[in-house]
Amino acid sequence: MDDLYREQIIDRYKNPRHRGSLAPNDISYQDDNPLCGDHIQIDLRVNSEGIITEAAFDGQGCSISQASADLLIETVIGKSLDEAKDISKDDILDLLGIELGPVRLKCALLSLKVLKAGVYGLGAGEASDELVE
Repeated sequence: MDDLYREQIIDRYKNPRHRGSLAPNDISYQDDNPLCGDHIQIDLRVNSEGIITEAAFDGQGCSISQASADLLIETVIGKSLDEAKDISKDDILDLLGIELGPVRLKCALLSLKVLKAGVYGLGAGEASDELVE
């Protein structure tokens, strides 16, 4: 089963479904993983009911960070901002489907940290790892 998930990660890394940017957007946030240099930016469009109608990510980094971002974006489209706030570390790990060590875990959770910082309206540099605990 791990091989199936590994293939999905490589496919999402090489052929992301949601890479790009949205201009104009309602929410945009970006951050880096200082341990490895991964970078993610997430843009969201939100309707008047607080539903995420469009989302995209851009950035560079390892296959785990980029696949995680692509899978997360797919997950949040159609969800409310409150539902996006409730996405957990375990949800991301379930999407990836493989066990990760502590260093790779930071790669996998960068997109969740960026998403939550944007949804909570944090300013540049205010996002912390506590957002994904």
